[in-house]
Amino acid sequence: MTATANSRYVTPDQLRTGMYVCLDLPWFRHPFTFSNFKIANQGQIKEIRGLGLSRVRVDPGQSDEGVLDELDGGDGLAPEVSEVEVDIPTPTEVPPEISARMARQSERRQRVSEVERAFLKAAGVMRNVHQNLFASPKVCLEEVGALVGEMVSAFLRAPDSTLHVMSEKAGGEDAYYHGLNTSVLCMMLAKDLGLTVDEGQTLGVAAMLHDLGHVDIPDKVLRKREALTRAEQELRNMHCEYGVRRGQQIGLSVAALRVIAQHHECADGSGFPKRLKGDEIDPLARIVALVNHYDNLCNPVDLTRALTPHEALSLMFAQRRQKFDARALQLLVRRLGVYPPGSIVVLSNDAIAMVTSVNSRAPLRPWVVVHDPAVPKDEALSLDLEHEPEVNICKALRPVQLPTAVYDYLSPRKRVTYFFDAEPGDGSRP
Repeated sequence: MTATANSRYVTPDQLRTGMYVCLDLPWFRHPFTFSNFKIANQGQIKEIRGLGLSRVRVDPGQSDEGVLDELDGGDGLAPEVSEVEVDIPTPTEVPPEISARMARQSERRQRVSEVERAFLKAAGVMRNVHQNLFASPKVCLEEVGALVGEMVSAFLRAPDSTLHVMSEKAGGEDAYYHGLNTSVLCMMLAKDLGLTVDEGQTLGVAAMLHDLGHVDIPDKVLRKREALTRAEQELRNMHCEYGVRRGQQIGLSVAALRVIAQHHECADGSGFPKRLKGDEIDPLARIVALVNHYDNLCNPVDLTRALTPHEALSLMFAQRRQKFDARALQLLVRRLGVYPPGSIVVLSNDAIAMVTSVNSRAPLRPWVVVHDPAVPKDEALSLDLEHEPEVNICKALRPVQLPTAVYDYLSPRKRVTYFFDAEPGDGSRP
């Protein structure tokens, strides 16, 4: 481990509250949440002294003013250094609390790995559906139904399921990810909205195929980054009507066809194609309209205009709530949390992290992956903030605000893609 040019060293006996210490140890060799932190109490000093270090690195710039001056006017501190090798003690026995942390990290990585494998499988189904839906409609609809069935099982029968934002290696730029996103997020709301299993199945299928009519819209219109002309916008809006026609051809249910027809209608009558209002809109279509709008804000055609999940949800709640079913919007905010998956956040200890899954019990305390240059990227610290009361989220950042090294470490996706993970013990993990 190397020290920065501002580093000073103290012996364990010289530790004081208010010192900002940097423990030159892997995270699994000490009992603290982070390797760098300001000492808050005597208990922490006692724990640091028990680590067996001959000296402890201190950052004067982040320590309380004057705390280092108490050590004989500073004479007890080692001089500034630019490159100092620090011996890391090798304990003969790993303390129980560290073993427990290692076990939690291992379990977490395993669960995330399982979620990513399930996502890749689902993405493969959607890819096949988009390629073969009209050639083999019966087979493709069976595949969609089976995939939705898994989500119905997770979200309706196991409401504690969480959402994860997928890493770059698990995603892609293809249009069918939007259908998968929409279906996953709709199913997340299904339980809270009191949907039956059959209604949930219809919702999931309709959400996956809500943009079926895009197949009849030219790519130069669908993928145009500049503002559409009036004629182009009118043509694009026809995808609802085209989608119903295509849905009838492949045998979708009447209920699913209603969702496809109405997924751009708004509660205030400002939507299209029929400018329906409130209860004139099918209840399932209201859910898809809400989620579709959210995902389009996060993943627009022109990615330079993409909002972060946090920004998108804030905009919808603060400025556009009249467009959506009020209860569904409230539940979306509650289920995604104040900081939805994919949000880049600054923690109360100034660490930068990415939210990876929601915590419906405590929306302000989601799971996060923490940037720590001392920890390899593939071993990055994953924290459940519900169990870290001393750590809070201070604010959200846009990915473009991140230093290059932090961006590469956290790998925030250009396109946000979600999948679900059932909590351990509920019997329906994907």
